[in-house]
Amino acid sequence: MPLVILTGASGAGKTTIAEAIERLHGQEIDVYYKDRIGVPPVQEMIDNFGTVEGWQRAATFDWMTRLSPLVTQGRSVLFEGQSRFAFVVEAAERIGITPYACILIDCDDETRTRRLSIDRGQPELANPDMMNWANFLRNEASACGCEILDTSNLTLEQGVERVLRELRRGHV
Repeated sequence: MPLVILTGASGAGKTTIAEAIERLHGQEIDVYYKDRIGVPPVQEMIDNFGTVEGWQRAATFDWMTRLSPLVTQGRSVLFEGQSRFAFVVEAAERIGITPYACILIDCDDETRTRRLSIDRGQPELANPDMMNWANFLRNEASACGCEILDTSNLTLEQGVERVLRELRRGHV
């Protein structure tokens, strides 16, 4: 698959998986991270895009536009970032990116809370809003028929292997 998009709420493991793939397979797979373009303060998102969701949609379109030439060249591309599936589908369709695969990287709330609070030292993110966002993405992924990779009980190696299988699908 030329383009694989990992999305999910904070603490699910998407960045950890993407970083491992970049470290181990960076010669053959281009890895990009949505947040590396910078995430503006909420008020700036609202001022410039109307809502936080408006910024997320615009950032998704911007990234799909940036990645399109690489996909067209036949590069294997892994993109990691929080985004609604609806925005990914809309952007890919409008920009003409095919084929691509979207995988929701997910985990249960207890695992997310532990990862955010203990592993990352960001307990303020382990809040009801984050759990609701995770649930929203889970429901949207199910409705769109997208794969959900639950990392709650997976090793990093297992998560990496699953994503690599998708990246290599269709390649010799």
